[in-house]
Amino acid sequence: MDGKGQKILIADDEPDILEIIQYNLQKEGYEVITARDGDEALTKAKTHKPELIILDIMMPRKNGVEVCELLRMQPAFKETLIIFLTALSDEGSHIKGLESGADDYVSKPISPKVLVSRVNALFRRLHKKPVESIIKIDNVEIDPQKFDVRVDGKSIILAKKEFELLHLLASRPGRVFLRNEILSQIWGNEVIVGDRTIDVHIRKVRQKLGLDCITTVKGVGYKFDL
Repeated sequence: MDGKGQKILIADDEPDILEIIQYNLQKEGYEVITARDGDEALTKAKTHKPELIILDIMMPRKNGVEVCELLRMQPAFKETLIIFLTALSDEGSHIKGLESGADDYVSKPISPKVLVSRVNALFRRLHKKPVESIIKIDNVEIDPQKFDVRVDGKSIILAKKEFELLHLLASRPGRVFLRNEILSQIWGNEVIVGDRTIDVHIRKVRQKLGLDCITTVKGVGYKFDL
C-alpha cells in the first residue's frame, strides 16, 4: 500500500466506474472521495482539499474541463494534481484537457492497473521536486513555492502548466530548451502531447505577462530572453 492516506477525489457520472476506481485506489492506501457531477466535484474539492482529482470529461452540470478551469483559477488548487478520464479518442479533446491545466489523462475503457500506475507516478514526480528559490530577472519575479509570478510587482495568474513552463525556461535564461525536453520535464514521459500543446502554452504565457520574453528558436525549441 503506497497511498499513505493521501486524498483523491473522483468525479464520474457512471456509478460502476466510480466503484471500480475507488476500490483499486483504496487498496493502494489512498483516501477516496467520490462525486457524480461537476457541481458536486467542485463542492467536495473545496471541502476535502484532495491532493489529486480525477475528472471525467463528459459529466452533467459542469464537464471535467470546466471543473478543471474553475479549480485552477483558485490559489488553493494551483498545485493540485488533476487527471482526466475521457472516452473521446480525438487528439483535440486530449489537448484541450491538458491546456485547461490537467496533468494527465486516461482513456476509457479504464484499466484500473493503468490508472493506479499513473496516479502513483504523478505523486512520485510531485514528491521528488526539490525546494527552489525565487527567480528574479529584470522586472519579472517567479516564486515556485507560492506558484506566483509578478511583473513590475503586479501578480500575474498563470495556469499550473503555464507556470511550470515559464519557470523551466526562466531557470536558465538564454538556454534553448528542446521541444522534447520541455515535454518530458513539464508533462512527463507517460503523457502523450504534441507540439501544438507547447505552442499554445507559450502563447498564453506571453499574452498574460505582456512581455516578449520567450523566444522561438525555429525547428529547435524555446528560450527565456528578456
